[in-house]
Amino acid sequence: MPHSPLADTVTDRLTVVYAAAAEPGRAGAMRAYMRDVAPFLGLTTPVRRGLSRTVLDGLPRPGEADRTAIAVRCRRLPERAYHYFAVDLLRRHVTYCSSGFLPVVRHLLTTVPRWDTVDLLAAHAVGGLVAADRGLTAGMDARIADDDLWPVRTALLHQPRYRERTDTDRLFGYRLRRSGHPDFFVRKAIGWCLHEGAKTAPGAVRAFVAAHGQALAPLSAREALRNTGP
Repeated sequence: MPHSPLADTVTDRLTVVYAAAAEPGRAGAMRAYMRDVAPFLGLTTPVRRGLSRTVLDGLPRPGEADRTAIAVRCRRLPERAYHYFAVDLLRRHVTYCSSGFLPVVRHLLTTVPRWDTVDLLAAHAVGGLVAADRGLTAGMDARIADDDLWPVRTALLHQPRYRERTDTDRLFGYRLRRSGHPDFFVRKAIGWCLHEGAKTAPGAVRAFVAAHGQALAPLSAREALRNTGP
């Protein structure tokens, strides 16, 4: 982990501010909803993000070494709220990250992975890095073939924010490659990404589902065609 006095300040502030606002009455229900992935502090998203602004108030924009140190330190804390802080920090600053930051994102994706952090990191952090450096698409090609469902879901979900810049060969190719995946989270991601693609290319998505519908899980096909018209 890089040396970062700023990370020291942020994590010291963060643990004090978040802990002081914890709501134990909510924490149990949140933990149960997320299938016991981690302990929770009981902070709702609006409250947590307001507290995060307090934590960061008056501090300089973190450099890449600072972002690395903050993210890794947050991931080492047990409560999920700190993991969310790391995700939000990367979403906010991904445009300032170099391609060399991708291993840090990979670490976050594979440490206590669940859809609540994987999806945001995939769409905002991984997607942003790949959009800035198309040489990173080879990494997505490797992830789609992974045996672990979370790298697969990451590859599926990294393009939805691209809109007109979507790589349609990968949009459709990835979905065909993993169409028979047994896990609900992958099948859902296949359909959801096609649905997002249909916002800018509805005809292409409808044609893809018409041609390959038999290969797609029913859940994927239904999600893909939701609200796309005749």
